[in-house]
Order: sequence, then structure tokens, then C-alpha cells
Amino acid sequence: MVRRPVNIAVLTVSDTRTLENDTSGALLVERLTSAGHRLVDRRLLRDDVAGIRWQLERWIADESVEVVLITGGTGLTGRDVTADVVDALAEKHIPGFGELFRWLSFAEIGTSTMQSRATACLVRRTLLFALPGSTGACRTAWDQILVEQLNIDHRPCNLVELMSRFEEGPPRAEESPSKELAT
Repeated sequence: MVRRPVNIAVLTVSDTRTLENDTSGALLVERLTSAGHRLVDRRLLRDDVAGIRWQLERWIADESVEVVLITGGTGLTGRDVTADVVDALAEKHIPGFGELFRWLSFAEIGTSTMQSRATACLVRRTLLFALPGSTGACRTAWDQILVEQLNIDHRPCNLVELMSRFEEGPPRAEESPSKELAT
């Protein structure tokens, strides 16, 4: 159990799943609650740019939502729009997440991992993680990355300890190191 629970929303993006047969979303809910985090909302939406964006913007505006886990829509087909919506909303990309996810996935599914556009970003003070729709991919992302990064006690560092600083502004000019070189 985590010492500092995180408030998490889960979104499944699928044209074919329902809440009753959404094994990927169910796995994420089970994992996050078992770790001691709080599920603040769970939704299932069709692969639709406007609908996905609308829901993500609602959660980003909701101060109780700290993390959004999205499963589905990260592939290469015309209907796979989740990664595009997340990238459009991103204020700060977290490229290491997708890189690490694909590296870990390679051990499980080989070169097929290159078809994943798993991605993560920060929007204001909310972390968004877009995962593939497969249950195995969600298991890999949670068990090998997110469980540690969403635990304030994980060392050497984790995302939770940074959350209070996400909305900091850049240093003021008088605080910035001078770019002038001494002659």
C-alpha cells in the first residue's frame, strides 16, 4: 500500500468494448486500487477525437484528478486517435514513458511493439498516460512502470514527489543564471 494515494481516472477507448467486457480497464482499476490509490472516475468512450478530448479536458480541469490512465486507441489504424488527442493536449511530453514501455514490451511481443504509440504527458498538473488496449500491455505498463512511478516511496525518484511542483512557473529573470560570459 502506498503512503500517499494518488487520485486516478481510467478511460477505455474502444468501439467494441463495454464496461462489462473491458478487461484492460478492469485490470487498471484492480491494480491501482490494490496499490492503495483512489479511482475517482471510470469511463468508456468510442474512438472519437471530440469525445475523448472533451472527457480529458473535464478531468484536467477537475482538481481531484491527478492522473489519467487511458487504454486503447494507440495503434496505427485510422480509428486509433487517442495518442493524437493526448499529444495535442500535452504541455510537457514524457518521452521516456513510451520509450521504456516499448523496450519492456519488446521482451514480450518482439518487434510488434513498434506498432504502439503509447505516450505520456503533463497537462497543467494532470499526468496523462495513453496505453495500448490489450490487457497484457496494460499489465506491463502498470506492473513495470506506473506502480513505481506513482509511489512516493520509490527511489531514486518518482512522479508523485513532483506533483506539488507541476504548476510552477519558470524562474523570473532575476532568478535565472546569467547567460553572459565573463571576459
